[in-house]
Amino acid sequence: MSQSLTVHPIGIIGTPWRSIAECPRNGRQPVPAPTCSVRIFPDYVAGLQSLGGFSHLILLYWFHETKPPELVFNPPFDSQPRGIFATRAPFRPNPIGLSVVAFDGMDGPDCLKVRYLDCLDDTPLIDIKPYLPTTDSEPDARMGWLDPHATRNRQTGHASPP
Repeated sequence: MSQSLTVHPIGIIGTPWRSIAECPRNGRQPVPAPTCSVRIFPDYVAGLQSLGGFSHLILLYWFHETKPPELVFNPPFDSQPRGIFATRAPFRPNPIGLSVVAFDGMDGPDCLKVRYLDCLDDTPLIDIKPYLPTTDSEPDARMGWLDPHATRNRQTGHASPP
């Protein structure tokens, strides 16, 4: 099957992290979590209508400064080779990142204030979706090989992948 896809950024994410070395592996690690900005391009601002009532959002973004894909690699915190699809590493065949972020409101008509991101400054944003706890939460989900390596959220005590 030969199919071409086109993805267009809808905005740019602003974070405090300018290099991969500075960036946390998980957006829940920094305490306190810094407020980040998500600036939406003018053609897409109308799509922000009605976001005001949501406490959390799902952001999809493009890892624009990652290395070429590796299908199998050794994670830095594990001695065993793992398949890329069993990790959250950024160097994927399609380098799409996903974060569930706290939505702290708007900073003007085209800028969202969010917390819990784990991407570089100037990362291209490709989509925004509301986080729905009734649909998006799986309290009994298992973390497979990542369970013993889980980063504990310092505010809730819950595990999240490294």
